[in-house]
Amino acid sequence: MQGTNAGPQPGRPQLLRAINDRAALQVMLERGPLTRPELGALTGLSKPTASQLLTRLRSAGLVVLDGVREGLPGRTAELYRINPAAAHVAALDVTRTRIAASVADITGAVLGEHLHPTPGRSGGDVVAKVRAAVEGACRAAGVAPAGLHRVVIGIQGAVDPATARLGYAAHIPGWHIPGLVGALRAGLGVPVDVENDVNLVALTEQAHGVARGHGDFVLLWADEGIGAALVLGGRLHRGATGGAGEVGYMPIAGAPTARQTGKRGDHGFQSLAGGPAVLRLLRSHGLRGADPARAVRAAVRDIGRAGERGERAGRALRELAARLAVGLAPIVAVADPELVVLTGGMLLAGGEVLAALVEEELHALTLPRPPVRPSAVEGDPVLTGALGLALAITREQVFASTVSP
Repeated sequence: MQGTNAGPQPGRPQLLRAINDRAALQVMLERGPLTRPELGALTGLSKPTASQLLTRLRSAGLVVLDGVREGLPGRTAELYRINPAAAHVAALDVTRTRIAASVADITGAVLGEHLHPTPGRSGGDVVAKVRAAVEGACRAAGVAPAGLHRVVIGIQGAVDPATARLGYAAHIPGWHIPGLVGALRAGLGVPVDVENDVNLVALTEQAHGVARGHGDFVLLWADEGIGAALVLGGRLHRGATGGAGEVGYMPIAGAPTARQTGKRGDHGFQSLAGGPAVLRLLRSHGLRGADPARAVRAAVRDIGRAGERGERAGRALRELAARLAVGLAPIVAVADPELVVLTGGMLLAGGEVLAALVEEELHALTLPRPPVRPSAVEGDPVLTGALGLALAITREQVFASTVSP
């Protein structure tokens, strides 16, 4: 009977090369153009191994020469960088009225953007609309649509992995077709992923915002609607049907329930702290605004004023904070996060003032006492998150292609 060798097995050369290649490519992504000695020093590779690695990566089209760096008299060193043309990705941010699209190369540099309007109540051909948005961004970027490696679409809804249908998105017509992701992939001819927009905002916060370095955090988005995202152990939690974080539908004590209003009626957390409810709340305190964000911003401005006006603004924001805390409390009690991040037009308008009030109200309700911070991310966080997700998947695939099995 042949014995079993349970001792450590030597690493296969292909595996070791793949690990070294990935480490070198990651260093060049983070640090920019490097000389061979610099690359060796940063990765811990010997000069011969670094030379072989660069030859292999250049042959694979992943690394290109980027000129030379002058050193001591008579000495120069060649610089190497990631080949931007090694792969391209596209990201889309879909709302009811428009599709914003951007295209980036594998280094993450945005090459082109496009805004495709989608007015009207009828859905129309969703695949055609997405294709038009992607083609517009590709034209601006000078990239052929067929050359894209992946497209990630952010939308105000969630795709059920079991049924491949979009849910929680009755307000966006036309997207509820059977096999949505498959239809988009077939129509564009490239891999496509559809992700919840608030989840993508959480990925942006994790990579670039106040949640950087936090493995467990809750992100609350509030403007006209309310949504949340939950990151646990550094990973986004999507739920069994993709609907984790759809807290607008969450039953809240004191709010109407779906049984009373119908599933599409005004109920749950949305009826307490969604945009229309916030406008009604602020108006009850004599405060005005054309939309929830402007109304909250005006209240924050007034809270510093003396007299009745400042007192009204203070009472209104305190009541809003209490409503937000009531919705956050069960999430915080169950997940026990390190941090709560507030974002979305209405919450960003409240800034540090509203965040401090929410923190105070939340800590009065729960035993966990996570800090509550407003987002500091600029630009379109949905597009940024979608690009980040597309790049992460594409880099994993492309960077693994340098070594044959």
